[in-house]
Amino acid sequence: MIADKILNFIDGEYVATDKWYENRNPINNKVIGMVAEAGEKEVNAAVKAAKAALKGPWGSMSLQKRIELLEALVVEINNRFDDFLEAECADTGKPKSMASHVDIPRGAANFKVFADMVKNVPTEFFEMTTPDGGKAINYGYRRPVGVVGVICPWNLPLLLMTWKVGPALACGNTVVVKPSEDTPRTAALLGEVMNKVGIPKGVYNVVNGFGANSAGAFLTAHPEVNALTFTGETRTGEVIMKAAANGSRPVSLEMGGKNAAIVFADCDFDKAIEGTLRSVFLNCGQVCLGTERVYVERPIFDKFVAALKAGAEGMKIGVPDDPAANFGPLVSKKHQEKVLSYYKVAVEEGATVVTGGGVPDMPGELADGCWVQPTIWTGLPETARVIKEEIFGPCCHIAPFDAEDEVLEKANDNKYGLACAIWTQDVSRAHRVAQKMEVGISWVNSWFLRDLRTPFGGSKQSGIGREGGVHSLEFYTDLKNVCIKL
Repeated sequence: MIADKILNFIDGEYVATDKWYENRNPINNKVIGMVAEAGEKEVNAAVKAAKAALKGPWGSMSLQKRIELLEALVVEINNRFDDFLEAECADTGKPKSMASHVDIPRGAANFKVFADMVKNVPTEFFEMTTPDGGKAINYGYRRPVGVVGVICPWNLPLLLMTWKVGPALACGNTVVVKPSEDTPRTAALLGEVMNKVGIPKGVYNVVNGFGANSAGAFLTAHPEVNALTFTGETRTGEVIMKAAANGSRPVSLEMGGKNAAIVFADCDFDKAIEGTLRSVFLNCGQVCLGTERVYVERPIFDKFVAALKAGAEGMKIGVPDDPAANFGPLVSKKHQEKVLSYYKVAVEEGATVVTGGGVPDMPGELADGCWVQPTIWTGLPETARVIKEEIFGPCCHIAPFDAEDEVLEKANDNKYGLACAIWTQDVSRAHRVAQKMEVGISWVNSWFLRDLRTPFGGSKQSGIGREGGVHSLEFYTDLKNVCIKL
């Protein structure tokens, strides 16, 4: 199902506005729908509905009933798997081979994981002696934080939206979701599923639009939004944090990254190549955890560059319906222009272009799409812009290193600190390097391997806070203490 009109979803109803913007397909840049842009009026209505739902059936619902509804939600998402897949690929242009194995299954699983988790999370209990010689008990009690504003990115629209909506609803909150203006379809479609399984009106709301002077700004500034969670670029995260300062509202921010891969000479070479090809080129490089900086120990440097080049040139560029395709377009013309500007900067800074560096030749109407080539550079100093700045495209710079301390200094010399990938068969080195990396998550001999019970988030300018497992519960609930004198 691909709708010609994508509406806001407020208080269980689809809502149009008098202001619309285009929804384009990245494979050919054609308009495939119109999106109703939410203004202050619609955001106010969404927040009002979300607040009212906290005092309605949702707020008084038992934990067991809430879990049953979320489990029904998972079943219905899977029942409509093809609809979600089509909507996701229409917005992003990514191959269905990827979206069907990552985006949609994980999007559904996020509800299941957190529904299971809230059933089994204990709180503290303490006994104490009081000053008068009596006794008292203290116990922890979790309650929903309230109305949560969820601001979502465009690279993994369903997965990263439900990564936040799942725990928020499991903890009893209500949400107002602002999807990326480029990828509104799956958030809108989820409203149908919410209604189908009986999630009360006002629990899940969606407002479409942009940032400044649009839905994003109105949502983040709204005084009755109790908490804000965001995934996206650092500059936007800083704006959201400033807005949240009014009212001292909590934020959870997962922001930019300029992640490193460190490949030691003792690695399993084939696995390191396979993993690095994924970490650089998966989803056309539009993954916050992707590795745009690759450091390779000198004895295997030339061999590694040649093998990664062959892998990049073997990528199958194609449309979502091509089962052989493993490389799609970028999400928009605007983002294509950004990535291509960095391709130009790399050459200007003196990079050796190992492969790529431009736009692939595409047939017919696909020539108007948002395509770029998988690109590899070598030869740049650590001060180069393409080594310091996040590009968020299918590209990497590969540099040699000679010593562990040397590569740690280079890998950590960046304002971001989201993730890294380390390839070595030396167990002691693996632990040592992983712990010294200034990042939120260190992968060893793997990449993008996620246990949803573990903490996830960034260090430095890559974010504030952790979500995942009980760490999500810390953000999506207020933990209060009850003290009773006996």
